[in-house]
Amino acid sequence: MSLSPLVAPEAPVGRADEIVQRITEAIHLGLLDDGERLPVEVDLAAQFGVAPMTVREALATLRELELVETRRGRSGGSFVRRPAGPPVETLTARLAAMSASDLRDLFDEHTAVAGQAARLAAERAAPSTVRRLFALTDQLDTATSLRDRIRADSRFHIQVAVAAQSARLARREANLQAEVSGLIWLPIGPAIDVAAYVEEKHAISAAIAAEKAAEARELAEAHVMGQLARLTRINLDLTAKEAGG
Repeated sequence: MSLSPLVAPEAPVGRADEIVQRITEAIHLGLLDDGERLPVEVDLAAQFGVAPMTVREALATLRELELVETRRGRSGGSFVRRPAGPPVETLTARLAAMSASDLRDLFDEHTAVAGQAARLAAERAAPSTVRRLFALTDQLDTATSLRDRIRADSRFHIQVAVAAQSARLARREANLQAEVSGLIWLPIGPAIDVAAYVEEKHAISAAIAAEKAAEARELAEAHVMGQLARLTRINLDLTAKEAGG
């Protein structure tokens, strides 16, 4: 048994807290479902490139966070417990700790990946994959909880990369979503215009469906940069508040 390639890291992570962060973010993204059984410790250690003791430490932390429960017996193991919503306080603290340069670098990478994925999707996507993009856009439009919005949003971006038929881009987008999705939907600062987000995603999907590669790339890049602009304002506000005591 192994984690989805979209969850497993591209390189060894090294520390227990990095494993905790990756699994936590995968749970909040919906890449790991509620009740899903995790691989055994030895397999997890191999996938993350760490010693079994490091995985054991990470699982203990995940149990303390009530994101994983361990069951004994023949059908036992470590199972995912998906919370009702994202860890807003933790995400806010993480954003506050980021410098403007850190934030820009993160979104520079996401802009490049999302733009290239959209361009290639317009050239390569199968009709069924394009229909999935429109369905995820509709899910975002009708979502009533923050958790469901985050899930639909992140899955849309991952699906664009899947539509590009590039395994590396899909893994990279999934890794980026694990870093940015919770931050993007933080319920603080300027309100998110959900209708505008839906409209932008619909436009990206339409460009991909029409095989307009340059337009799809441009729309995807603009969408990501708009998210950066909002987070930059929030980051500045948090930094100013911290400086003011």
